[in-house]
Amino acid sequence: MNKKVVVVVGGGIAGIEASAFLSYMGFEVVLVEKENTLGGHVLNWEKLFPTMRYGSEVLDFLLQGISPKVNVYTCCEVNSISKKEHQFFVELSNGENFISDAVLVTTGYDLFDARIKEEYGYGIYENVFTSADLEMIFTAKKTLLTKQNKVPLKIGFVHCVGSRDEKVGNVYCSKVCCVTAVKQSIEIKQIYPDSEIYCFYMDLRMYGMHFEHLYKEAQEKYGVHFIRGRLSECFENVDKSILVKVEDTLTGRPLKMNVDILVLMVGFVPRKSTKKIADLIGLENGRNGFFKTKDQHTLTNVSNIPGVFFAGCCTSPKTITNTITDARAAASTIASYLLHHEIDKRTINLAP
Repeated sequence: MNKKVVVVVGGGIAGIEASAFLSYMGFEVVLVEKENTLGGHVLNWEKLFPTMRYGSEVLDFLLQGISPKVNVYTCCEVNSISKKEHQFFVELSNGENFISDAVLVTTGYDLFDARIKEEYGYGIYENVFTSADLEMIFTAKKTLLTKQNKVPLKIGFVHCVGSRDEKVGNVYCSKVCCVTAVKQSIEIKQIYPDSEIYCFYMDLRMYGMHFEHLYKEAQEKYGVHFIRGRLSECFENVDKSILVKVEDTLTGRPLKMNVDILVLMVGFVPRKSTKKIADLIGLENGRNGFFKTKDQHTLTNVSNIPGVFFAGCCTSPKTITNTITDARAAASTIASYLLHHEIDKRTINLAP
């Protein structure tokens, strides 16, 4: 009896962990990644919230599951997918072809382009950074300085840039921005203890276990200031510092201050390249643009196409912990489908 074959599209942490579990279960796995290495966004994260553990350690642990039994294709994309009965015919950009029994989409997310919010000055003012820019500085072990090579004494963080924003069409919460600002604030205070840090937030959403503890630590131990208010606009001063205008919604008063560096906490958006995958096999998107699962409660790894499954942030923003758990759940769901040729005999009556 031939082994069942699963093609996994996307080599971030969801694709890595799902591939490992599928391989453990005895399936033949083809893992396709468009970049030249596996890891996805975690490659650009130095420390992870809330433990401050190095992201490279988590990635190294996950990569141990990628045994020689997993067929990995990097610098490669899916050119075409067609379905005939219960099998998929998959052609890769390197010319290789596979007949698979299931397809797992783990294509992840893109980060919001902060240049769209022109009022925040990203790409216009020299000392406006994104949270991704800041994380890459940490990862590269570089010294955080202004573009004028000065030590920043005042740093502002703007939450919800590209998330919970009807003007840009993203009304959802990206889940990780608030706690990322807390984590990065602490890291800066550890580097520059005398610096002043201000977080301008709408609502602090500390979703995960120990996230609230990290937030309190930022306040009580490191003296990070949290101001509930939306940044309305900012301007670049002659010395290249940034003048920010904020309404403090707790006191009802307008607030102006100069900061040496302004950091924009950019949220998650659906990955543009996934539209190609969706168009190839007719996958449905939800109202927020991420892939739509068959049911939000009971079939969160299942697509509208039998034999095609999802894992990770291609369906919604998730933390690293949630993504790894989702990948393992997807592997289990695929195993059930391949061994029994159906997900479940149970049905659910969905409200209109």
